[in-house]
Amino acid sequence: MNMKRTEIGEIGEFGLIDRLSEALKTKQQSTIKGIGDDAAVIDCGSSYMVITTDMLLEGVHFDLGYCPLKHLGFKAIAVNVSDVAAMNAIPKQVTVSIGLSNRFSVEAVQELYQGVEAAASHYNLDVVGGDTTTSRSGLIISVTAIGEVPKNLIAYRSGAKKNDIICVTGDLGAAIVGLQVLERDKQVFLSNPNMQPELQKYEYVVGRQLKPDARMDIIHELRELEVSPSSMIDVSDGLASELMHISRLSDKGVTIYEDKLPIDKQTYDTALEFNLDPITCVLNGGEDYELLFTISQEDFPKLEKHPDIHFIGHVTDADEGKLLVTKSGTTARLKAQGWKHF
Repeated sequence: MNMKRTEIGEIGEFGLIDRLSEALKTKQQSTIKGIGDDAAVIDCGSSYMVITTDMLLEGVHFDLGYCPLKHLGFKAIAVNVSDVAAMNAIPKQVTVSIGLSNRFSVEAVQELYQGVEAAASHYNLDVVGGDTTTSRSGLIISVTAIGEVPKNLIAYRSGAKKNDIICVTGDLGAAIVGLQVLERDKQVFLSNPNMQPELQKYEYVVGRQLKPDARMDIIHELRELEVSPSSMIDVSDGLASELMHISRLSDKGVTIYEDKLPIDKQTYDTALEFNLDPITCVLNGGEDYELLFTISQEDFPKLEKHPDIHFIGHVTDADEGKLLVTKSGTTARLKAQGWKHF
C-alpha cells in the first residue's frame, strides 16, 4: 500500500505543528496551556510558570560570516525572553544547549557565552543548565526560558475582543532591512576580500538584526500603569503573520492603518535603496521582536502619551476579515508573507 507523501512545505510550519499536536492531549491538571501560544503555561499554585524553547541553526537562522559570536549568544537569549514577554510574564531562568563542530575552539565557545552572560545580566535571569553535544552540520543553539506571571495578568494570543485597540511597540521592518545590508556586504567581500564593509551608515538596522532586544521594559511599564493586554504576541515572523495568529485564535477580525505603522527613517531609506517597499518590510519582515498586543478602550488613556507604543488599528467581528487601510483610503486584504521555515 502506497501512502501519500505530504511535503512539509505544503502545509508550512504551523500546519505541521497542528498535525503533530492533534494526538497530544494534556494529562496533568497543572498544564493550563500546552502547544499553540508563545509559551506553555503551568499552574504553580499562587502564580503561573511559562516555558518556551527556541532553536537557532547555523545557515538557517544566522550566518557566522557576519554575525559575531557574542552578539549571537545575546540574541539566542533575547528571542526566548521575547516569548516570555509575550505572555506578560517576567523571565527568571534559562537553559542553554549547544551543538558544536570541531572547528570551534574553547575561546570561540567562551565568546558565545559572553553574549549569553550579558543577556542574562540585562534581563536579570539565571542560566541554570543545558547540554553540549557534537554537531556535524554547524553550530546549533537551543534555549529554554522559564518565566513567572500572576494568574490574573497572563496574556494569550486568544483574548482579543471586539473594539479593542491594536498596539505595537517600537518600530518595524529594521531587522529584515539590516539583513539585506549584511548579505550584500558578504557578497562584496566574497568577490573582493580587500573590500571592507561600510556599515556605519546602516548602524541602526544592522544592530536590529544582529542584536535584538526583547521588550521587557514595556512589560514592566504595563505593570506600573496597571494595563493588562487582552491579547499579546511578539513580532518574530512579521506583523501581518502575528496579526493572523491573534485574529484566528481570538475568532475576530482586525483592521490596521498604513499611516499608523511605525518605521524608522533609516529603515525606510535603506529599504528604498534596496528597491524594497518599506511597508512590505514592516508587514512581513520579521525578527523585530517588538510586542503586538490589544487593549480595551478603557485602558487607552493610560498609554495614549507613551512615546514607544503605537496604536495601529482595532479589533472587529470575524466576518469583517483582516484588512489594511492604505494611506489613500483604499482597503486591502491583509496577507502574511513573512518568514517560512519550510
